[in-house]
Amino acid sequence: MSQIKVLLVGGLSYFPSDERVQFTESLGEKIKYRFGASYEHYVHEGDYTTVDGEELPVFQWTARTAIAE
Repeated sequence: MSQIKVLLVGGLSYFPSDERVQFTESLGEKIKYRFGASYEHYVHEGDYTTVDGEELPVFQWTARTAIAE
C-alpha cells in the first residue's frame, strides 16, 4: 500500500514544524504521533492545504493521551 503525505495541524504550540509533515496509509485512519510522554491524535476532516507547491491533506489535532507504563 502506498503512503500518503499529510500535514498535522493544531495541538502543541512547541511541536516542531519539521515534524508536522507525516505519512499515513489511509485518510480514514487516525494518526497517533508519539511526542514526549504522550501521544498526539489527529484526524482528517476533508481539508487540504498547499505546502511547498504540493497539495496535502490536513490532519487536525483532536486529543492528547498519556503513555501508559
